[in-house]
Amino acid sequence: MLIKMEVESSYTGKLQVNVVTRENVPVRDATVTIAASDSPNNIIERLTTNSSGQTETIELPAPPIELSLNEANTTRPYTTYNIRIEALGYETEFIENAEILPDVLAIQNVRLTSKNASLTEDIMIPDHTLYGEYPPKVPEEEIKPVNEPGEIVLSRVVVPEIIVVHDGIPSDSSAQNYYVNYRDYIKNVASSEIYATWPTATIEANVLAIMSFTLNRVYTEWYRNKGYDFTITSSTAYDQKWIYGRNIFESISLVVDNIFDQYLSRPDVRQPILTQYCDGKRVTCPNWLSQWGSCNLGERGYSTIEIIRYYYGDDMYINTAEQIAGIPISWPGYDLDIGASGQKVAQIQEQLDTIAQVYTEIPRLNADGIYGENTRDAVKAFQKIFDLPQTGIVDFATWYKISQIYVGITRIAEGIPR
Repeated sequence: MLIKMEVESSYTGKLQVNVVTRENVPVRDATVTIAASDSPNNIIERLTTNSSGQTETIELPAPPIELSLNEANTTRPYTTYNIRIEALGYETEFIENAEILPDVLAIQNVRLTSKNASLTEDIMIPDHTLYGEYPPKVPEEEIKPVNEPGEIVLSRVVVPEIIVVHDGIPSDSSAQNYYVNYRDYIKNVASSEIYATWPTATIEANVLAIMSFTLNRVYTEWYRNKGYDFTITSSTAYDQKWIYGRNIFESISLVVDNIFDQYLSRPDVRQPILTQYCDGKRVTCPNWLSQWGSCNLGERGYSTIEIIRYYYGDDMYINTAEQIAGIPISWPGYDLDIGASGQKVAQIQEQLDTIAQVYTEIPRLNADGIYGENTRDAVKAFQKIFDLPQTGIVDFATWYKISQIYVGITRIAEGIPR
C-alpha cells in the first residue's frame, strides 16, 4: 500500500530524475518513488517519466542554507533521499542517499539495464567530503617532469572525451574502472567536494582547480606511465572524490558547461598545473586552495581569478585547451541566434534533428542553414531537457552540449527512421 507522507519544512531543494537506457535512450513511463533515507518505507513522492525520460521537478524538504555556508557548522547541511526506479523490461534501480541542498536543483541521472542483463548494481552515495571523514591529499609537486626517456606525454593540452576512473587507491587491483565522460566526471567531483549553494565565483574557482588537476593527470599520463590502465583514482589521498551514480547539482553543472575547456597555468609551463586543495577546516594546506576559505572569499565579493590567485599566487592564470576530443565540429566562436545563416547553422540543425529522433519533445528541423523561429524553438526545447538556460541561442555551452548528445545518439541511431 502506498503511503504518501507530508513533510513540513520551511526550506526546500529541488529534484529531477532523468532516466535513460545503457545506450542513452530516454525511458518513458518509468515509475520513480522517493522516500526520506531515514524513513524509507514512507513514500514522499511517486512520479512518472515523460518522453524525454524525465520526471517533473519537485520540491523536497532541506536544511537551512546557512548550514552549507558556515564553516563552523557541524550539522549535516543537506537531506538525503532514497530513489527507486522501475520500468517495464528493465531491472529495478535503487539509489540510496541522494543529496538535496536548499535553493538548488539536484539532478539524479539514472541508467537502466535490460531485464536479466545482470549488470544492475544498487547505488549508495556516501557522505559529502565536507561532512564525512576522508583521507587528506598526499602532497605532490604541482609541475611534473616530462622529459624522462620513454615517458608518454601528450604534445598539447586536450580535453578528453572520456576519463577512466579507478574507484579505489592506485594499488587496489580489485577496484573497478569506470569510463566517464569528462564533463560528467568534473560535475560529479565538484558535487562531491563543494556545496552547490556557494557563490558562483567560488564554484568556478573550485571547478577550475578540479579541471586543471584532472588535465594534468591526462597530459602527463601520470598513472599509465606507472603501468596502470586508468587516468585517475577516486581516492582523496591521491586524486579527487568521484562517486559512482551520485546526483549532481544544476548550479555546478552550468558552471562546468560554460568553462569545461579551461584550466590553470603558470608562465612558461606547458602542462596544466596540478592544483591541489583541501577543505581548510579539518585539514589546512598553505599555498593550496582552501574550499571553505574560497566560500568565504566568494561571499566577500572576490572574483573567480581573485580567489584563484589568493591561494595559488599572482602568476596563476586561466588558459584554454587547444583541442576538445570527441566533438565533430568546434564552436564557431560566436553565438548563433535568429538571423544567423551559413554552414555552422546547418550543422547545428542537422545535429538537433538527429537528437530529435530520440528526444521527441524537440521539433524536427530541415538543415537549411537559416536560423529562424523553428530552429530557435528546437534549441529552447533542447535546453529545457538538458538543464541549460532556455534562451533559444546556441552559445558555447549549448553548442558543446548538443555536440555531446549528438555523438552519443549517432552511436545508436542508425536504425531510427527519419
